[in-house]
Amino acid sequence: MIENIAVEPMTEDFILWRCIHGGPLSHGTIDQWAPDDKMPWDRYRNRNKALLSKLTKIYGACAIVARDRGEIAGQLRFYPKAVWEAEGAGLLCLQQDNPAGPVDEFAESNFPPQAELVDKTLEVHCMMAGAPGDDRYKRKGIASQMVNTLIAWAKENGWDAIRANSFEDIPLLYGCTGNAGRTFWEKLGFRVADRIPHPHFQERTDFVIKIEKQGEAIGIAPERATDRIVMQLDLT
Repeated sequence: MIENIAVEPMTEDFILWRCIHGGPLSHGTIDQWAPDDKMPWDRYRNRNKALLSKLTKIYGACAIVARDRGEIAGQLRFYPKAVWEAEGAGLLCLQQDNPAGPVDEFAESNFPPQAELVDKTLEVHCMMAGAPGDDRYKRKGIASQMVNTLIAWAKENGWDAIRANSFEDIPLLYGCTGNAGRTFWEKLGFRVADRIPHPHFQERTDFVIKIEKQGEAIGIAPERATDRIVMQLDLT
């Protein structure tokens, strides 16, 4: 564990409107980027801050953050299933345009309050503990802390289940998807709810064959090695 790490739900005091791919972010750095950076950060900031602020007001939170003093060093983003499936959501990546990310006006959608939701399931979108190439926050238990904080928050606030996408524990899959492996979620009490052939791995490319070979080495059948695995924790 790392001293001084505080794990808590994100609040409107500091909306983490972009992700920590480039390193920890703070009040002083989140709105700073290189002049030659080609990302449309101003537009993403306007879109994402409006969306995340609205979701926080309606549902209480939509992210768990790990703070190292004044900097955000870890993030876990989650959304109610109704938001996840809403028209215009895309794949809800906050650093991409639709269809990978939400449409620019997604914050104007009519998100129903929790009391009106038939399905009170939370969907984990993404999770990071430290930026790629920054090992200070790797394998320190921060990801588990963030999930456990989400579980406690969800129980306290009346949610029925949490779902997360995962894969088998194959190094190549973790490297290209960033998703925590199946074992990570099982250790936190999640179960396999579904297995779905991943659309991006249907063609047997050299990369897919390498994944299958890594899977075979740990006892996973080739036809199941690239499945997207839906992990679920029932809270009621």
